[in-house]
Order: sequence, then structure tokens, then C-alpha cells
Amino acid sequence: MVNVPDIFGSLVFDDRTMKERLPKQTYKALKKTIEEDKPLDINVANIVANAMKDWAVEHGCTHYTHWFQPMTGVTAEKHDSFINPNDDGTVIMEFSGKELIKGEPDASSFPSGGIRATFEARGYTTWDPTSYAFIKDGSLCIPTAFCSYTGDVLDKKTPLLRSMEAVNREALRVLRAMGDETTTKVTTTVGAEQEYFLIDKDMFDSRKDLTYTGRTLFGARAPKGQELEDHYFGKIKDNVSGFMKELDMELWKLGIYAKTKHNEVAPSQHELAPIFTTSNLATDHNQLTMEMMKRIANRHGMECLLHEKPFAGVNGSGKHNNWSIGSSDGKNFLNPGKHPASNLRFLLFLAAVIKAVDEHQDLLRISAASAGNDHRLGANEAPPAIISMFLGSDLEDVLESIAAGTDYDDSRELLETGVTVLPDFQKDTSDRNRTSPFAFTGNKFEFRSLGSNDNIACPNIMINTMVAESLSQFADILEKADDTDKAILDIVKDTYRKHKRIIFNGNNYAPEWTKEAERRGLLNLRTTPAALAHYCDEKNIELFKKHKIYSELELHARCEILLENYSKMINIEALTMIDMARKDIIPAVSRYVKELVETASAKKALSAEITSELEIELATKLSKLQLCFSKRIDKLDSLLLKAADIKGVQELANFYADEVFPAMQEARIPADEMEMSMDAKAWPYASYGQMLYSVK
Repeated sequence: MVNVPDIFGSLVFDDRTMKERLPKQTYKALKKTIEEDKPLDINVANIVANAMKDWAVEHGCTHYTHWFQPMTGVTAEKHDSFINPNDDGTVIMEFSGKELIKGEPDASSFPSGGIRATFEARGYTTWDPTSYAFIKDGSLCIPTAFCSYTGDVLDKKTPLLRSMEAVNREALRVLRAMGDETTTKVTTTVGAEQEYFLIDKDMFDSRKDLTYTGRTLFGARAPKGQELEDHYFGKIKDNVSGFMKELDMELWKLGIYAKTKHNEVAPSQHELAPIFTTSNLATDHNQLTMEMMKRIANRHGMECLLHEKPFAGVNGSGKHNNWSIGSSDGKNFLNPGKHPASNLRFLLFLAAVIKAVDEHQDLLRISAASAGNDHRLGANEAPPAIISMFLGSDLEDVLESIAAGTDYDDSRELLETGVTVLPDFQKDTSDRNRTSPFAFTGNKFEFRSLGSNDNIACPNIMINTMVAESLSQFADILEKADDTDKAILDIVKDTYRKHKRIIFNGNNYAPEWTKEAERRGLLNLRTTPAALAHYCDEKNIELFKKHKIYSELELHARCEILLENYSKMINIEALTMIDMARKDIIPAVSRYVKELVETASAKKALSAEITSELEIELATKLSKLQLCFSKRIDKLDSLLLKAADIKGVQELANFYADEVFPAMQEARIPADEMEMSMDAKAWPYASYGQMLYSVK
């Protein structure tokens, strides 16, 4: 029997392990660095490094690596052994504070948006002591930030840490103005719900589209999809249950708070949800979770699909980013309490979020923008590309009463079950709205627009920074106020009046909402290139510069990287379609048509009374579809040649969105129709039905 508390964090150099292995003074100095954002002394680093090495070697490690998150969207590692030579030809195992603090990967080989040229190779990784080191694959993994030789940021961790500092700084200003002299640190916390698909590994390997792009570029819908809603929260299949059990164990060893697991809406789709932790740690944990999902699925003969839309016609996969803000000693500033109408701190921080989301809709949309996620947003399975907020009728009524200067009745309604043995209980202050992009869900906001493959650093950088800006403006007012309580209510009233357009409690999937959102003046950025066109707007440059998150150069570089990545992804998908069409699908259809014609001829040879109309009609239909398909593939090929001559990154991304992607959609139509008309054995790829129901 597994004792979970014993194995939890067993592969992590966490606070418990540090307390056991570090001298008392060293431990205190390191904790001060972590909790108070103090500089790290090299002497402390040397002692910590040696203790880390001893602990890692005891667990069988021979190497260490600086584990970082470049702009590729995945993590990166360069492994070095602990060995150092002795004069007598033997070796000793050593690890210094300098090696702990700094590494030097090749910066020119990672996306830089033009910050580093190929010949400018030097880059640095530097230890992030706020995220614990851990053991993976026999190596000590040290979470690090990554920057260029010039100091420009090349990763996702550094701006996230900067945004957390910005929130802490501005929130403390607000709290001090409110008379709070005891809170020492304000943190943002995140819980990232992770959706994913599991399919048979052999079927995955047999399909070029899944192998190269992570999604099916061709495929007719299965006779049964998610129509009966029988998969959602249903009994977990045996193979999947075995995978989930092993995943939990491995995540718990890494100190990851894996909490909830269940079947999702689509066949073969599932979800894992963790307990909240700090934004930085949650980001590291989510990257590790995705890596472990893929690895453990392979051990069970399955493939884990993290693409946002691996199958057309059934729900894709998202990642819900549950964000909150509070003090390091456990106070949640977004907890309404029993009487939200009189909870001034809650109202002020709620107003800060409302103001932030309305003023920076573009940044939230950008943080969820990718080629894969464009398939989901607005497709009646995920929130639309229009950013709005759900508060629920109760909280909206609170804000309306404040704006009108009237009293609010905050007595809460009892939910009566009508069954004697079931207890009645008080309803929450808000319902849940699964169609809203940014929904208040009790004591947090759930940002639901993210794609399943996203690194959650980006949305949390955006949320932290824009909320920090709201708090900064509120602090400027409160620090000059004679009557703080009145000033807070005035801020809440003014914020709600100016920004209530962003609040929508209805059905975000309804077509009427699109028209209403346009009337309100909300942005509707339907594609990734359309969203990224706003990344470097002047207001965004000033926002990130003010709070020292990005320099203007770093912001332009990030925009360029994201645009290039979008174009590259669509280009890979288009090339894969062409390859599959010309090498597999068109030849397979020709062979099948030949069989039909030969069958028709054989029937005629047997007897003039035997009809062959069926074979002839089917052969004719397939030949026409094949010709249409071939012409559309040729058109797609010519568009890729045209794309090669487009120079600007924004212009190229626009071309892929406006010309190439629609051509891919058009090419798919006759292919899927041919699949439906052919013998399953003659079609060159596993069908949707086979893949979605392959795991037992």
C-alpha cells in the first residue's frame, strides 16, 4: 500500500529537505532570499549546492541540468555530470555554488525574435530559488531563468517573476493605504486544469498528421461522438485508470498537487486538475505535468494528445487558468466573505480585475493565441475570441447598488433539495458560466480560453501586469485620500461605471452576443495574427515598460516569435496535407477505383443479367472527388510557393490565416467524403472511430 504523504515531494529538494540538510544559518539565509526577494550570497549558494549534490547522488543522480523555459513552448535541458578529475586519474563528485547559480546554453539556437544572431551564441541560465530543484531521469533539475549575453529576456519564467513582483509591489501600496501594516508579501496563485486525449500508440504512429502536427488533418466523423454526453464524468476505462494512477504517483513524487481526475466531454478525452500554488510554481508544475503525461501514456501503449483540436467534430482540449490574489499568510483578497457588499478589500481588488480585463482585452486574447487554439475559440466548445467577464447576478447586483448609492440585501438564499435526508445549504454568491472566457467562480477567476498545449506563464504574466497597473492607479488615489473607506467606494463606483461593458453573465456562445459585444465596443480578434497585431500597441509597450516586465525590444521580439511560430505551424500542416494526399490518399483511391472497375467488368463477364451499376456509380463518384481533391491540393501547393516570397512576419502570418488555412479546409472536404465512400481497409489511415474508441 502506498503512503502518499511519504512519497509526496520525495524527488524534490523542498523546504522539508532543506531544513534537514542545510545548516540553520544557511537555511534562514536561503528562506530570506525566497520570501523577501533578497539577493543570494555566493557562500550560501556553495553550501546549498553541495547539499543538493549529496542529496541527488543518494537518489542515484550522476548529472545536473539547468531546466528552463525558452520561447519554444517546451522546456529545455543541458546535462552536465558532477564528476571532477583528481590528480591521480580518479574523479570526485562536486557541485559548486557558481554551477548552481549560472549555466551557459547556446542562446542563438533558441527563438529570440532577432535579439541574438547566429554568431552571437552566448546566453545564461540563472537559478530561480523560488522554485524547488527536483530529480528527473537520473539528473538534478534546477529551475532557471534564461537570458541573452546582453541581458535581454529569452524565456517565460523571467517576465513571470517580474510580473509577480509588480503585483506584490502595487498591492502592498494599496494595503498600506488601507491601514494594513502586517501583510509582508502579496502573491498570485494559480491552478491549471489540464485537458488531454489518450489514443492507441500504434494508431498514432500510423498517421503522419498526428506525428508531425499533433492533430488530424483528414478524417471523417465517427458515427458516434459526444452526442449522448455519456463519457463526461463516466466510468474511467481500465487502461486509462492505470495510466492515471501512475501519473498521480509520479506527479506526487515531484511535489505536484495532482488532485482531480475524470473523463471529459469527448470520447477518449480526460482532465487533471491540481491544487492551487504560486503562479511561478504552478507554471513549472504544469510543464512537468504535460511531459509526464506523454511519457507515462507511452508506457501504457497509448499516446497523449495535447493539441487543442486533435479531432474535428468533437470537443478540443483547453486549459483553465484559475487565478487568485492574496497574502503569503493565506488571506484571499478575492474571497467575498459572508457580506461582499461591505467587504471593502474584496470590492477594491474585484474592481482592479474588472478594470484590468476591460482595458487590456487584447492582452488576454493574445495570451491564448496560437494556431491550434484558433480551432477552438468561438466554436461553441470554448469561450469566443471576444473577451468578457462573468460575475454572476449577485455580485453584479452588489456593484449596481454601490453605483446607485442604495443598500444591498446580502442575505443568501437556501438551496432546498426537497429530500428529507439531504441537507439544505446556502447558495454561493455566483453561479458558474462555462461559456465565459473570464469567470468569477467563488474566490478566483477562471480564464477559460487557454489551449491545452499552452505554457501558462504568458496568461499569468498578462493578468499579473494589468492588475498591477489597476492597483497602481488605485494606490495613487488612496495614498492622497483623507477618508479611505469613501475613496474605496468611489473607486469601485467609478470603475464599475466605466468598465461595466466587459461584464456579461449570459450565453457567450449565442450569436446575439457577438452583435451585443460589437455594440459595446469589445474587441473580436478571431485569429492569432489579428490578435498579435495589437501586441506592440503603444499602450501595451508603456504598460510593460512601466512595470519593468519587458523592454520595448523584448516585446517586439516576442511578437515576432509568436507570428513566426504561427506561420511555421500552418506551413508544416499544409506540407503534411500535401504529403499525405499525394503519397497515400490519391494512390489509395486510384487502387480502390481500379478494384471497383475490375469488379464491374467481372460481373458483366459472368452474365448480362448481373448489374454493375453500383460499382460504376461509386467509381465515378470517387474519381470526381479525387480530381477535385487533387486540384485543391495543387492550389494549396501553389499558395505555399507564394508564401515563400512574403517578407514581413505580420504579413506572412496574415497570408497563412487568410489564404493557406482556408485552402486547407477546402482540401479536407473531398478527402473526408472519399473516406466515407470507401472500404475501410482500402483507406490508408485509422479512422476517427478506431482512434477515439481504441483505448479499452
